Amino acid sequence: MGTTRAEGTALDWLDDVETQRRTAGLRRELRPRDPSEPMIDLASNDYLGLVRHPEVIDGAVDAVRRWGGGATGSRLVTGTTTDHDRLEHELADFVGAEAGLVFASGYAANLGAVTALSGKGGLIVSDAGSHASLVDACRLSRSRVVVAPHADVDFLARTLAGRTEERALVLTDSVFSADGDLAPLLDMHRVCREHGAVLLVDEAHGIGVRGHGGRGLVHEAGLAGQPDIVVTATLSKSLAAQGGAVLASERVRAHLIDAARTFIFDTGLAPAAVGAARAALAVLIREPERAAAVLDRARDLARITGAAVPESAVVSVILGDPQVAYDAAVACREQGLHVGCFRPPSVPEGTSRLRLTARATIDADEMARIASILTDVLEAHRSKAAA
Repeated sequence: MGTTRAEGTALDWLDDVETQRRTAGLRRELRPRDPSEPMIDLASNDYLGLVRHPEVIDGAVDAVRRWGGGATGSRLVTGTTTDHDRLEHELADFVGAEAGLVFASGYAANLGAVTALSGKGGLIVSDAGSHASLVDACRLSRSRVVVAPHADVDFLARTLAGRTEERALVLTDSVFSADGDLAPLLDMHRVCREHGAVLLVDEAHGIGVRGHGGRGLVHEAGLAGQPDIVVTATLSKSLAAQGGAVLASERVRAHLIDAARTFIFDTGLAPAAVGAARAALAVLIREPERAAAVLDRARDLARITGAAVPESAVVSVILGDPQVAYDAAVACREQGLHVGCFRPPSVPEGTSRLRLTARATIDADEMARIASILTDVLEAHRSKAAA
């Protein structure tokens, strides 16, 4: 007769893991926000300052009144409304793509697109800085996966030239979320075309910030609408809502409807998110200067902190030690400034940082307050990091 394990011991290993994380300064916590909280926001991805815009709120409320609280089913059953259809056309037209397909999240869009466009007998080459959703998509793809050194076009060319697989898919963010740097899209696309590969670009942090009127880095590079480029995007950053989208050719869209599991088997995007995203996109089209304002505010933040001149909304202030970075973020919060704190595994060891995200609507008074807080906090915590 076998030995019975003592009750409650099967998950005791979690206690050891938590202790290790605390010792390394890597424990994460949830901090619920209050809507009346008097905090200056440099942590969210509300780049255009549209989350509380009256038109965006009205768009969400109007959609709920017409459709209710949920989509009621998967997109192929009851989860596609006329508003979903309109949003897909509006997004595609905005970025210069032939067609669009909306998913329940940006994460789901990446998982669905990558797995549907790859598979057994294929090759995926993914930039080392690609978002976690692309990393997970690679793991689910059943393709051979090669992780390319960050922004290394020569490595990409050698890998594609030496492949034996018939199909190849290359993955990259347009704007990398931790450092805010830009992918060399023109060179990557040239190499992909030379070797018959498809380039998939995640524009999560590009749309609303880069390109004419915020149309994204793919559009800025003059690559919009190319048949061998697939763009993925999220609606939860510049477009102030929730959800994701794939923007590509009509035949890619048709294939994803048949093959993307996160589209087929997931409930459709909630009507409120569709309505909010449509309203936010309408504001951006009417007020394209918001995109330029984001980059102006990012340059202001870089001057205050001594960070490198930013190419996007993201300004990284590297402090090195994870506990120092965490303590600096807490110190900012105690003074009324909410900043991001990125630690491993989100960033490489030794590069823990404050991650500041610019917002188009930061005014002069807010910027003066931001400068005062950041100057004091960084002076104190940079000395700790150097000790």
